[in-house]
Amino acid sequence: MALPIYQNQGDQPFMLMQSNWSSQLNPIISNPLTNPRILKGIALTTGVNVINTGLVTTLQGWFLSDITTAVTVYRSSPKVPLTLTLTASGSTTCDIVVF
Repeated sequence: MALPIYQNQGDQPFMLMQSNWSSQLNPIISNPLTNPRILKGIALTTGVNVINTGLVTTLQGWFLSDITTAVTVYRSSPKVPLTLTLTASGSTTCDIVVF
């Protein structure tokens, strides 16, 4: 997604400002972390857990934003559009941020 630049004949300073704004804002807008999805209250069991991310694009990354137990959690399969496969060393409930 990029900011459109509107062409207005005879308003060169405004068009230059738009180009400048666009070059500064487009990298921020295109960063996947600007629109994350938070999966709340996900129950993980010991071993492999498959979680539906609800994302329509391939998963770029994830992190735990809250966890109730001291366990190790890691991604145990390749990144795919709809699911995140995590392996946990014990049972826990957590919130997961996916983007």
